[in-house]
Order: sequence, then structure tokens, then C-alpha cells
Amino acid sequence: MIVYNKLKEDFSNDILTNDIGNIISNHILETTGNKVAPNEVRSFENSLSYMERVVNDPLIPEDCRISIEYHLPQTSKRVDFIITGKDGEQENVIIIELKQWQHADITSKDGIVKTRFQFGESETSHPSYQAWSYAALLTSFNATVDEESIKLYPCAYLHNYIPDENITNEFYSYYIKKAPVFLKPDAIKLREFIKKHIKQGDDSNIMFRIDNGKIKPTKSLADSLDSMIKGNKEFIMIDDQKVVYETALQLALKSNEKNKNVLIVEGGPGTGKSVVAINLLVELNRRGKMSQYVTKTSAPRDVFLEKLRGTKKMIELKSLFLGSSSFSRVPENTINTLIVDEAHRLMKKNRYDAQSYDQIQELLKASVNSVFFIDEDQRVSTADYGEIHLIEKFAEQLGIKIHKLKLESQFRCNGSDGYLAWIDHILQIKDTANYDLSTIDYEFDFKVFDNADTLRKEIYKKNEINNKARLVAGYCWDWVSDKSPDLYDFNTKEFGFDMKWNMKDYGGKWIIEPNSVTEIGCIHTAQGLELDYVGVIIGDDLVIRNGEVLVKPSARSKMDRTIFGWKKGMKENPEYWKPLLKAIIKNTYRTLMTRGMKGCFIYCTDPETNQYFKDMQ
Repeated sequence: MIVYNKLKEDFSNDILTNDIGNIISNHILETTGNKVAPNEVRSFENSLSYMERVVNDPLIPEDCRISIEYHLPQTSKRVDFIITGKDGEQENVIIIELKQWQHADITSKDGIVKTRFQFGESETSHPSYQAWSYAALLTSFNATVDEESIKLYPCAYLHNYIPDENITNEFYSYYIKKAPVFLKPDAIKLREFIKKHIKQGDDSNIMFRIDNGKIKPTKSLADSLDSMIKGNKEFIMIDDQKVVYETALQLALKSNEKNKNVLIVEGGPGTGKSVVAINLLVELNRRGKMSQYVTKTSAPRDVFLEKLRGTKKMIELKSLFLGSSSFSRVPENTINTLIVDEAHRLMKKNRYDAQSYDQIQELLKASVNSVFFIDEDQRVSTADYGEIHLIEKFAEQLGIKIHKLKLESQFRCNGSDGYLAWIDHILQIKDTANYDLSTIDYEFDFKVFDNADTLRKEIYKKNEINNKARLVAGYCWDWVSDKSPDLYDFNTKEFGFDMKWNMKDYGGKWIIEPNSVTEIGCIHTAQGLELDYVGVIIGDDLVIRNGEVLVKPSARSKMDRTIFGWKKGMKENPEYWKPLLKAIIKNTYRTLMTRGMKGCFIYCTDPETNQYFKDMQ
């Protein structure tokens, strides 16, 4: 989306009027409906004045064009400053990431620095990484850039930054080579960089053509995706997974604005929903059909992106993995296929976006074809909105053809449907014939431990095999280590058990990070993913009394948002809230206890509950 696009001479005049900040903020309000904060207006005025001095050179053509705050399609990202023009017959685009930073610290994370913002220090992407990522997205997904061979040259300009050994550290050399960084003394160097690539003006409004270019994966990206998934054992499909995949593929290929389709795929834990989703994502993009993988939580996106790209940087792949709140402003039928994994976790709307109205409708409208992978028994929050009847209801209203399939073959829990049925039985979710594990013909390791430390030791031992064992827990412990890193969230003096929640250091990739076994995962970082062995700490929110499974929402951490508003709800509408709370807490442990391919080990903080699980084996 173009916010500001003018000739260089007009840009210079806007700077001279001292009104550039208001001009930009008014354009953003007109084009997006979003108001710009006063501090951001001052930021525009400051950085753009520096850029005007840089481009104020007679060898930089007056009729080259300046674009400011260009909104990259299908993202929430805006490019600070763009210069377009020619070098002979070659059309060139210079992308400049502007920063007012004065200092940054090195981190141990790839492409990440730490710097001070308005409300304190925070980690963020290195400016060269940012500029390069914007260029990579346009190169990989914009048909005009690809087909018309427009060249993009990214860089970063930190006009207040005095040179030091941090921002240009060798650790960031990969990105600095892709997008050079210019610091406070480097205005002349930046000017020379611009003059090298912009020797004639822009007489065909390059950015207008790019902005109106078709969004589709380029052949080079498609080929890269194809090579990544071939031979990757993480994504091999078998049995009914293949049937669902081929059906979804055919629907996607024949869908268009006049023939919209939605495929609803039901499947329990371990049926391979995500495997089908990733294969579909790769194949459709390989065939030039713009498709994206969508989840509410970041963990599945982060993990599958990492597994897909392996050791390759491939920043452009990130735009194929989006959050479910990304589509409220996407024009109708923009995308060929949206592949929605963990669809039961969708929210009603994004509360931080005034234009968001209903995530299911937003997804259906943004694409000509959509696939929803769903398991309604994995609803683990009062905010979870995704239900099959709602998808069907809105699809019918929008004139979208509805198709439904099921994934039933079990590939987790060592292929045992019996274990899943047993879990449903002992948690009293539904009646099944599986009363104890001894009657089940399977090879699955289930153990109940008497304390948390022996459970931890067993998980550590299993993790030494291949880094596929982790501890998880119900959300009954406050996340105190977030604000006080020296403190432990789990602190059981009786067993010498001190551990922290996973959320801070590893984020969504916690489940595959080499050293993350020392931290405990929660439902948000485990759901939709799998391990060989899972160790589950069941808190006091689920207890057994006289053989009956009871839930105690009061035992949940006050920081837990999954049952937010439950006290008020129980007072005003107990008939609705009581079964809802029971389902959410039981579903949480059902989900955690079905993450393991080979085994599940548990420890319950309540002694009677621990004994119940022992007796039920």
C-alpha cells in the first residue's frame, strides 16, 4: 500500500515546509484508518530531514521518486524510505531502513540486537536484517519485481549512531553484506550508494506498478520450497493423510472468485493434520498458487518454519507463516489458499485491531479457497472460537462450497487409538471401553511419578537420545521469572525442584531448541506439536475426589488468560460457565498428555490424584 510517493523535488519541498510529519500521518490515516502517535510524527520529521540532506545532490535526479512508509502486502510491515529510478535501462529500487538509535548491544540470537526504546530496552531485529527481509519479500512474492527484473538494493541508515563494535559486529556480517548499514558519519557513503544505482529518474512510477503487482511466489522460491520438503522425513504423508492432501490440492487448483471452496478436516491428536498442512503449503506455492499457513499461536508456525528451512536463512518463508489476526485488512479473494491449522484456537476477533470483526469470516473472505484443520476437543481457552458449525454457517452466507473430511489414523502415542480413548476415559471426557492400559495392545510408555524431580530426571534421560523429550505443565504457577530472571516459577523445596516456564528465552521454538529441556512448556508452546516423550505436571486445577474428576479454576495462576473472567461468569451465568471451565481444564491436560509419540510420564501435585492415575493403569 502506497502512503507517500512523490518526485524528489516535491519531497524536498515538503521537508522545507516543516510539515512532512503531518503529511505522512494524514496519508496513513487516509489509507489505513490508523492514527499515528505524536512521537512517531516527530520520528518522521527527524529521520526524513536527514534523508533530505542525503539526497540533496545534483547527481541524484530530481525526477527520481521517493516513497515513504510503504506498506508491504500481506504483512503489517512498513518500509521507511524508498528511492526509485534507473541505471540506464535497468529499473532499481533502494530500500532504506531508518533508525534514530544511538546504541545497540549484541545478543546471542541470529540477526537480533538489543536497544533502548521509549519504555526500556528490548530485543529487536538488526536494521540490516530488516531492510534485507523487506527486499526478500518483494523479490519472492511480487510478480512485477520478478517478471520485469526490477532490482532491489536494501540498506539501513542510523543517523544518530556513533560507530562502535556492536552494530557492525562480525556476528551480523551475513545481513550487513546483504544490506549495508550506514552510521552517523556515513551520510556521504549513503549518498554514493544511492548514486551508484539511481542515475536517471523514474518515468514509469515503479512503486505504483509494484504495489499493483500480483502477489504470487516466484519460481526460485517455489523450487527452494520443493527441495526443502523432498526427503524431509518430518513431512512424509501416509494413509488417509495422502487422501486429504490430494482432495485439498484439487479444490485449491480449481477454486477462483466465482467458485470458492472450504475444506473442513477433523482430526484428533496425532492424526497428522500439520503434516498435511505443510505439504499442501509447499505444493501450492510450488505451483504458483499463493498460499499461507495460519495459526493463532506462534509455536506451530515457528517450529514448522524452522524444520522446513533447516539451516537456510530464507527470511522470505516467514511471510508464508502468519497469525490468524493478519487478515482483517486483506482485500477479498487476494490469496489462493489459506491453510488454517489448529482452527479450534481461532479467536472471535483481534481486540487490538478496530477493523477486525470475525476471524473465521476474515479468513474465508481473504482467500478463494481455505482449509481448516480442527479438533474441537482441543479447545483450551474461553477465547477459543473455532467451531465447525460456525465455519459452515459463514461459508453458506458467503456462497462458499463446503467439503468435509476426517483424519482418523493415529501416528502419535505409538499408533495407539486405545491410549487416546483411555485418556478420554480417565479424565472423564467421554465414556469409552478402555478402562485400563493393560487391555490395550500397544507399546507406549506411561508412568506416574511420586515427585517432580524424579519426573524431571527421567525426561532429561530420554532427551539425551535425540532432544525430543520435554516437561510441560498446567498453568497453575505464576510466571515470576518474566520480571525477575533470578527467581524460579516452579519451586518445590521438598523435592529440590526449581524450574522456570519456557516463554522468555526460546519463544515459539522452545520445543525444538537444543537446551530448552531445562524449562517447562505450557499449552501455548506445546499444542499442535509433538515429542517422543512428554512429562506432564498436573496442578491442583484438576483433582480426583472419590473417583470423580473435578476442576478447580481457582488453582490456576492469576496470570492465566485462558479462563479470564471465570469468577464473574460463574456468578452471572453458572449454567454456561461450569461446563465450559470443566471442558477447558480437562482438554488442556488431554492435549498435554497426547504430545508424546513414545511415552507420557506424569506427576500430580495432589496425592489422591496421583494415586488415581496409578490405579487406572
